[in-house]
Amino acid sequence: MLFLLVLFGLTAVLLPPLARRIGTRVFYVAAVPAAAGFVHAAFSGPSILGGETLLERTPWVPSLGLTLDLRMDPLAWLLAMIVTGVGALVLVYCVRYFRDDEAGLGRFAGILTAFAGSMYGLVLADDVYLLYVFWELTTVFSYLLIGHYTGRRASRAAALQALLVTTLGGLAMLVGFVLLAMDAGTSSLSALVADPPPAGPLVTTAILLILVGAISKSAIFPFHFWLPGAMAAPTPVSAYLHAAAMVKAGIYLVARLAPGYVDTPGWRETLVILGIVTMLLGGWRAIRETDLKLLLAYGTVGQLGFLMIIVGYGTRDTALAGLALLLAHALFKSALFLTVGIIDHATGTRDLRRLSGLGRRAPLLATIGIVAAASMAGLPPLFGFVAKEAVLTSLLEAGQHGDPLAVVALVGVSVGSVLTVAYATRFVWGAFFRKPGVDQVEPHHEGPEFLLAPGLLALASLAAGPLAGLVDGALAPAAAELPAESEETYHLALWHGLEPALFISAGTIVLGLVVFAWRRRTEAGRGSEPHRRTLAVSAYRAGLKSVDRVAARVTSITQRGSLPFYLTIILLVFLVTVGASLSRIREWPTEARLWDSPGQLVVGALMMVAAVAATVAAKRFQAVVLVGATGLGMAVLFALHGAPDLALTQVLVEIVTLVAFVLVLRRLPARLGEKNGSRFRIGRALLGLAVGSLMAVVAVVALGARTEVPISVEFPGLAVEIGHGVNVVNVALVDLRGWDTMGELSVLIAAATGVASLVFVSSRSDRMPDFARRSGRGIRSLPGSTRRPSTDDDRGAWLLAGSTLAPRNRSILLEVVVRLVFHALIVVSLYLLLAGHNAPGGGFAGGLVVGLALVARYLAAGRIELAAAAPVNAGALLGTGLLFAVGTALVPLFFGVDALTSTWFELDLGWFGEIVFVTSTLFDVGVYLVVIGLALDVLRSLGGEVDRQQEEEEQNSGTPADAGDSTAHVGTASEKGGS
Repeated sequence: MLFLLVLFGLTAVLLPPLARRIGTRVFYVAAVPAAAGFVHAAFSGPSILGGETLLERTPWVPSLGLTLDLRMDPLAWLLAMIVTGVGALVLVYCVRYFRDDEAGLGRFAGILTAFAGSMYGLVLADDVYLLYVFWELTTVFSYLLIGHYTGRRASRAAALQALLVTTLGGLAMLVGFVLLAMDAGTSSLSALVADPPPAGPLVTTAILLILVGAISKSAIFPFHFWLPGAMAAPTPVSAYLHAAAMVKAGIYLVARLAPGYVDTPGWRETLVILGIVTMLLGGWRAIRETDLKLLLAYGTVGQLGFLMIIVGYGTRDTALAGLALLLAHALFKSALFLTVGIIDHATGTRDLRRLSGLGRRAPLLATIGIVAAASMAGLPPLFGFVAKEAVLTSLLEAGQHGDPLAVVALVGVSVGSVLTVAYATRFVWGAFFRKPGVDQVEPHHEGPEFLLAPGLLALASLAAGPLAGLVDGALAPAAAELPAESEETYHLALWHGLEPALFISAGTIVLGLVVFAWRRRTEAGRGSEPHRRTLAVSAYRAGLKSVDRVAARVTSITQRGSLPFYLTIILLVFLVTVGASLSRIREWPTEARLWDSPGQLVVGALMMVAAVAATVAAKRFQAVVLVGATGLGMAVLFALHGAPDLALTQVLVEIVTLVAFVLVLRRLPARLGEKNGSRFRIGRALLGLAVGSLMAVVAVVALGARTEVPISVEFPGLAVEIGHGVNVVNVALVDLRGWDTMGELSVLIAAATGVASLVFVSSRSDRMPDFARRSGRGIRSLPGSTRRPSTDDDRGAWLLAGSTLAPRNRSILLEVVVRLVFHALIVVSLYLLLAGHNAPGGGFAGGLVVGLALVARYLAAGRIELAAAAPVNAGALLGTGLLFAVGTALVPLFFGVDALTSTWFELDLGWFGEIVFVTSTLFDVGVYLVVIGLALDVLRSLGGEVDRQQEEEEQNSGTPADAGDSTAHVGTASEKGGS
């Protein structure tokens, strides 16, 4: 079963590129996993129906006790047969439904296959959390399928509506699952049903929340409105998702939970009443629709209500009747939707007012449609008749045992069946009959293979009626989990004799034909009625508008573009939440150690002075330097505590951060505005004092809260034993907590992308500025630059600034020194990288050293010098670094060990000594490359791109650059410089 799920996933991934080569024939490939699932279920049927249960358990998150538990019992077997069987036929049908030039053909095939796999996993999942994962996957894939026609507003709106409604129900269901699993002590679905937790308010609340998810997924009132709107999807989607698969998920969940929770207060009443309302609403709307697809959509809503009534009632006979009705509905409704798709293809319309005489011109298609509609109406000898008789008989028997709810359900089902017959007749008349005054349509020839899928489904509806005894043997084991109300259990059969259910069924057929005739005469007298928005749709749209208005109002209040306002809100929330938590502490630390050495006291005092000075600084650069002083003070504290790695990294980070600040500040006024800090000074001071005091208290409480030996005392031993290194900090980063480091790498890459996205105006080009390159004739100028023509003096130029910078902006001494020490810094960075496992350093520190070397090159001679120093793509560095890290994590899996497991190799070089290489060093290489890529990206965006934009502004305005500016300026043709 797990293999089939993997097959679904792999096939879905391969279909989009394959579709570009073979066109619509890609759906034959898409049908392979579904067909394989059907064959597997068919061959497993005898053993499963004989009492055996197929189980597969694969560890998922062992530390949390989560496993991929797949279980095929009789109920899961029935749903798996429907999902895979109907799914394979629908995918084959798509070969003729779509054309090779269909937009997004491969994407559609892949998503539909992925949906089939998700639905297959949903019915097999034996863990509530795994079931929820598949549940939400079907929601996401259905959203993509409904919105397949992305250019149509109706498709996008319908997809969003279905997504919001079903996701809301799914979240409620998740809460219910969590409550139920926590109360029972297990998340196994079969265990929760076999041994439910004791009844109580918690269990009742959990079950009702789960039912919210079920009724929203199955389009039960008041969530019924999303399903008709979803008819904006292609017809194969309607035939599969909205007839045989997704909408059955809620029905399946109710059937799965019923044996354990049918006696939960509110279960029967909720499902029966909502089912009746849904059945009547859907049926009434169906007899008023003129679009054949919408007629079937509202009919599906009605039938889902019918199913919810009988499946949720919770006796053995009603369960058997419900499963029979579920199978019958999957067969006839899928056939009907596929029939409508063929009609639409052949005639170009689904409007029953424009269709006339199609039955004579397409007799085989008409036969298929009539058979399927007759099964929906419950006419003998079709399987729909067998299922409806089983429903009526089971409710009659329950009513005879004195249950008034059964009588209510019987009356509701009978009235709903009258409407079902009426709209089934309306479908047949509207699609195939000849209508006076309407021109007969001339259908296009579609080919007999187009009829294969609906024909097989209609044939199954016809054959299952006389073979009801065999079907009973397939459905009875699943129904046997519920208690029987009498010793004589009901069995499916085409003929039970002259019994009350037969007369009720006959009465619904006669009354249904009367309702159809009345409705036809009413339409003929009044003409077509304008389409009116239902109350549920109006409520949904009003709710969305209310949310939009509230969001806009809240945004206008909170997002004011004022940084002080944002900081005030954040700090106030911090004060309230953390202060409330501290107020609940009953045992406070009784002693505190203020410092370990006098040096800490001195450094702390200097940091406080720098922090206070930063608040009164008049210039931006001065404030940044003072803030950086506090960071450097922290580095000193790290060094005093014996953490040279942290101290080194902190110093490097502070320097790089200072440079980044300076690059931004150069485009801002040098002095802080006069109004900055002048308003609400007392309030700001009090807020700052309160936050500072609270943080001091938090520090004291946190340090004094530990009562056990910290896990960190084991790190030195683990570093040597697991990571084969003595530098605890580095080993922890790349080995002991490598997953955290990988997450931090992702954050760094996101930060680099965010910075570049803010600075680059149009499209982000990593070759900006275009690199100056050495050639046989000197250095090529930048496109659009104003540098002087190349001369013989420029050949082999060692210092590039002379060709690009005005003399007033140059420092020859700085350029020469930077050029001389640059390569030494690169060597130092490599040393820190390779030595970091056993000495201070590591990939992060080494990468920062390279970043500082690049900063020096840029500050010495501008963006051209930076381009010459690093003629590489920053994005490639970031991606390569992440690839190294991920590869180091995944490679151990191929050797049967956990991800990020490291090993080491020792090589004896004799007189040269011994080399020890630890594989986690490759992870550190990834960190090294990511940090370099980040530094280069920041310099290219905040440095080079800002320079380029400023140069363009100066060239366009004709205004010379400020001689005192620290940025790199393009020189004029008359300027002479360089070496």
